[in-house]
Amino acid sequence: MASRTRPEPQAHCDAWPDEICGDPVAERARLFAVSLRTAVGSLTLREVGALTGVDHTALSRILDGQVWPDGYTIARLEVRLGTGLWPRYEM
Repeated sequence: MASRTRPEPQAHCDAWPDEICGDPVAERARLFAVSLRTAVGSLTLREVGALTGVDHTALSRILDGQVWPDGYTIARLEVRLGTGLWPRYEM
């Protein structure tokens, strides 16, 4: 039986989030983390958590590439921060 666990996004990159990931799916998560870091700016993660309703520890884990952000979290962050964060797919 195949394992259902996924490697963390940062496992696909040598220097998360500063270096492009070799895996294109992990690269999209990395680009999201980079966009989120930009949107956070000088706010603390606790301040962003209070503003968005996303727990500051979840934000930290997303930014560190320890977890894959889910659709609800992505949408909530985009709406509450007033900016698109998930990278647009270019073919």
